[in-house]
Amino acid sequence: MKALVLSGGSGTRLRPFSYSMPKQLIPVTNKPVLEYALENIRDLGVTEIAVIVGDWAPQISEALGDGSRFGVRITYLRQDRPLGLAHCVALARPFLGEDDFVMYLGDNMLPTGITDIGAEFRGSRPAAQLVVHKVADPRAFGVAELDADGRVVALEEKPEHPRSDLALIGVYFFTSAIHEAVAAIAPSARGELEITDAIQWLVGQGARVRASEYTGYWKDTGQADDVLDCNRRMLAEITPRVAGDVDANSEIIGPVVIEEGARVVRSRIVGPVIIGADTVIEDCHIGPDVSIDRDCVLRSTRLADSIVMREASIIRVPGLHGSLIGRCASIGPSDHGASHSRLVVGDHTRVEVAA
Repeated sequence: MKALVLSGGSGTRLRPFSYSMPKQLIPVTNKPVLEYALENIRDLGVTEIAVIVGDWAPQISEALGDGSRFGVRITYLRQDRPLGLAHCVALARPFLGEDDFVMYLGDNMLPTGITDIGAEFRGSRPAAQLVVHKVADPRAFGVAELDADGRVVALEEKPEHPRSDLALIGVYFFTSAIHEAVAAIAPSARGELEITDAIQWLVGQGARVRASEYTGYWKDTGQADDVLDCNRRMLAEITPRVAGDVDANSEIIGPVVIEEGARVVRSRIVGPVIIGADTVIEDCHIGPDVSIDRDCVLRSTRLADSIVMREASIIRVPGLHGSLIGRCASIGPSDHGASHSRLVVGDHTRVEVAA
């Protein structure tokens, strides 16, 4: 089996971050979302992975390299503009050949993995096996309608009146039968080759198409609140570790990771919290539910339920909560009199807040 990971797209719902970085590299507990996808694929026993990239190809290839760090081999395939998920399959056809493969959207978080579903697919090898998840409002998703045996009888994209609460969540297992389906469909009204149309074509041809329900935590990290939710979920599983320096005037409470080279001075850290390598925390109250990446500086600041990306600085901010702070951002004091701030800050930005 091979894998096809989709890492193109413009990420409009994650602006301003997606103006300066691919959404798949947004960090959750200081690790890009895309790395979690690669680890789930590796855990299937799959080592040959093609990653579809667009305009952010240099950043993605720099972050992932050749895949050896994850125990896999990565081939990068360029999609010049978003033409649909099925177009990605067509683009990858020379790489995929006639092999079975898993297609995985690189901005999806499935922390409990997909090994059981992968074993189901390998055991019965339907033409396609979809991964679905029950959602409260299916109208925002592609929806699968199943019969009593778990066979897919129909698919609908963002239906006004859903006939099921089972949403497609961006992981698909295919045999080579999908290639004939992709070749048979036409672009949709929005000018894209839709993977739901290709799967529906298989259903119409009488091919076996099945769905497996993923019952663990799942999130499409397409919006800031979703990223923060994922961060809280993953922080809940950290193993405490202090490799940096914590002075005698600081207090560490609960599960906290302090990476090598980090310094905590006269501060209170309430876990779960991760503090990245070579970051400096002075006279701060940090946590709970905070990830701070490497090479950051925080002084005289209170911060909770937030993500701070690498090389950011936050100085004299009395109350920051539910925030995403971008790479190299600088947040400092202001004279405007506000007492509380909530920020979604893009890369290389300076924001003035109440001192």
